[in-house]
Amino acid sequence: MQNKDIQFDYDSKFTHYQYTIEVYVPNETPPKSGFPIVYLLDGQSYFQFAKYAVKLQSANTAKTKVEPSIVVGICHDEQDMRQRRFYEFTAPAEHYLFPEHAKGKKMNLGHHGGAPLFQKFMKEELKPAIEKKFAVNKNKQTLFGHSLAGYYTIWCYLTHCHDFQTYIAISPSIWWNGKELFDYLEKANPDDLQKLFIAVGEHEGFMVEDAKEFYKELPALSKELFIASEENHASVVPATISRALRFKGGET
Repeated sequence: MQNKDIQFDYDSKFTHYQYTIEVYVPNETPPKSGFPIVYLLDGQSYFQFAKYAVKLQSANTAKTKVEPSIVVGICHDEQDMRQRRFYEFTAPAEHYLFPEHAKGKKMNLGHHGGAPLFQKFMKEELKPAIEKKFAVNKNKQTLFGHSLAGYYTIWCYLTHCHDFQTYIAISPSIWWNGKELFDYLEKANPDDLQKLFIAVGEHEGFMVEDAKEFYKELPALSKELFIASEENHASVVPATISRALRFKGGET
């Protein structure tokens, strides 16, 4: 049996956008319950990292606790990636507030708030399509996002708790729109929240403090905060992805 690395395009009726979907499937017979699965935002940047992290660590599951897993990368076209990220990875709001550090930067003003539609695309279109093609364990699903996609990951964790069982947010943009994720956290039912892993690079300045502050407010459930020594916003994903995939949220 050969490795099944598959690529296909998906046109979403919710977001009105065509995504390139990258899929890695382990080179073995799936367990009766199906393979665990990792859905990776910004797949055009991180699919290969995640694929090989899973592939290498699952070769010794007894030590790493990483099982052979399907990895799905959700990719934007490079030409409009920035615009799409600011739209699909941000929640709707009446007004948007931008901090001092964002002044002078292109924030795609007027094109925010598409997170609910992207969530529908994930839940009602992409996941059923993947589950139709591959043997998926629906009780072991992970969502992985970095930066603005990390914001979306936490937003989904707080507002659509049961879409996934594990949420991995690397350098999440907690600063977005006046740190509105804290407001979502106040409204969330602690009993519904799943497992959450947050990582941030030591040299990410205010983002480190934001992550620490947000982590303190989380209920004492299955969670972990990891500060990656000597890493920055660009280097933190390859430096933490293996550790993130080993996160089990207190499972034995």
